[in-house]
Amino acid sequence: GPSDFVYAPPGSAVEVGSAAGGRFAVAAARAERRYPVRHVPAAAVAIELRGAGACSREVRNFAAADRFDADRLIAVEVLTPGGNWGSYPPHKHDEVRDDESELEEIYHYVVADGPSGPGLAYQHVYGTPDRPIEVLTTVRTDDLVLVPHGWHGPAMAAPGYDLYYLNVMAGPAERVWRSRDDPGHVWVRESWQTEAIDPRLPFGARAGR
Repeated sequence: GPSDFVYAPPGSAVEVGSAAGGRFAVAAARAERRYPVRHVPAAAVAIELRGAGACSREVRNFAAADRFDADRLIAVEVLTPGGNWGSYPPHKHDEVRDDESELEEIYHYVVADGPSGPGLAYQHVYGTPDRPIEVLTTVRTDDLVLVPHGWHGPAMAAPGYDLYYLNVMAGPAERVWRSRDDPGHVWVRESWQTEAIDPRLPFGARAGR
């Protein structure tokens, strides 16, 4: 299930620890305005099921632009069942337009292990003629992929290996997430109207089945 989280403004001193051990992520962005320190419990994190069929994934919008007040930082968690594609259709957010905002993005990956060892997944990033970039790479647990610009997607969960990634975004202008799909692949969204959401979602409900 989701985790609770703490927001700390610039200049804060934060000490994090756990007597039982645990995994912690610190997502940060340059900021000018100081918002108050806030703790948000896991039960208050909004969960969204996005896509359908093999494009089904779960998004935990804990610090999404329309869910949580901050100066620059936008952060969400995405969970994709094994065999599905997340961050799809390919999209970008590197220009200031009516349908797009300028945001750099980092993916931090955790891939489920299989019975014989660590799992694997794949990430694709490609550019435009004016700003070329081409990355198609294998990703494993604790790998990071920076998307400075360009179309990105899919993030592919190999069959048998559920995929998690923490998305952290920030930009120089307004704090809003507007992304534009690659026009060559936008038609994929229409196919979702006749497909069901993957029954393996949401992940947090699996223990009760």
